[in-house]
Amino acid sequence: MRVSTRFSDSIHLLAFLKIYADQRLTSDLIASSIETSPVVVRRLMGKLRQAGLITTTPGSAQPALAKPLDQISLLTIFYAVEGDKPLFAVDPKTNPDCIVGGNIQTVLQQYYQDAQTAAEARLAKTSLQDIVDNILVEQAKKEALS
Repeated sequence: MRVSTRFSDSIHLLAFLKIYADQRLTSDLIASSIETSPVVVRRLMGKLRQAGLITTTPGSAQPALAKPLDQISLLTIFYAVEGDKPLFAVDPKTNPDCIVGGNIQTVLQQYYQDAQTAAEARLAKTSLQDIVDNILVEQAKKEALS
């Protein structure tokens, strides 16, 4: 099963909009940083725009953040691009005649729900400002070493 990168790519995209706000921000330029296609970038921007996180103007290469960084939580970004789907899924097709297969869904469901709740709480407490600040710190470390 392939894991979706829409969430991390969306955080990347939003941080890019902030850090490179003084440049002409085409979907090609953003895609070159994420190492994906401009089509994927435009799809993500559509979801982020629908969620009220960015503004765009058709025909203009200048998407912008619609809110201050400290008002955008990672949970908000997750919901914008992934919807309210669970982080974990229990395989519904197991053998009910097997001790493990007949009980695994019930057992895992509570553990998964606890993990989901903890993850959502952490994402809600982490802002895009936190992410951008840490990106800039990491870049300063790299520059200090070179």
